[in-house]
Amino acid sequence: MGHREDLLEGAKRCLLQKGFLRTTARDIVKESGTNLASIGYHYGSKDELLAQAYVALIEGVGERFAPAPAEEMTQPPGSLERFQEVWAAVIRTVPEARPIWLLSFELMFQDERLAEVRKLLAEASKDGRTGFVALFGGIPEADVDPERAESEGRLYQTLLNGLMVQWLFDPGTATTAEQLTEGLRRVMDAAQGR
Repeated sequence: MGHREDLLEGAKRCLLQKGFLRTTARDIVKESGTNLASIGYHYGSKDELLAQAYVALIEGVGERFAPAPAEEMTQPPGSLERFQEVWAAVIRTVPEARPIWLLSFELMFQDERLAEVRKLLAEASKDGRTGFVALFGGIPEADVDPERAESEGRLYQTLLNGLMVQWLFDPGTATTAEQLTEGLRRVMDAAQGR
C-alpha cells in the first residue's frame, strides 16, 4: 500500500478506537506509519481524511446488508418477504458494526463545527438511498431512478436510522425484521381499506 491507502486504513482504525472528535492527526500518523505532511498532501485535511474513512466504513457495512448477491436473494423484489429478508440481514450486521453505528451518531449530533464533513457525508447519504432501492427492488444501482431514490430511498434510510437507535440503545427490545414487516403490512391494509 502507498501512503494514501495507509492513511485511510489508519484513520479507519482511529475512528473505531477513538471516534471522530478525539482522533488527532498524530493518532492517524502513528496508526498508519506515515507522516503529518502526507495527510495534507493526499487528503487536504485531517477532517477530510476522517470523513473519507467514515464513508468507507459505512460502505463496508452496507455491502453486508444483502443476505446474498442481489440475483441470489430468495424473495421476489418489491415483496413484503423481500422487505423482511433485507431488514433481517441489516439487523444481523448490528453486533459487528456497532462501533460504526455509534460513530454515525457521534457525527449526527455535531453542529456547524464539522460543516464541511457533514456536507461530504450528506452527499454519501444519497448513494446509500440509491443502494437501498436497488437492494429492495432487485435492480442494479445504475438503473435506479433518481426520483425513486429520493422518495423510497429516504423511507428506507429513515427506517434504518430508527432501527439503529433501537438496536444500539436496547437490543433486547429493539424492533425485529418480522415486527417491522408486520407493521408495514398493517399500514398497507389500512390504506387499502381492509
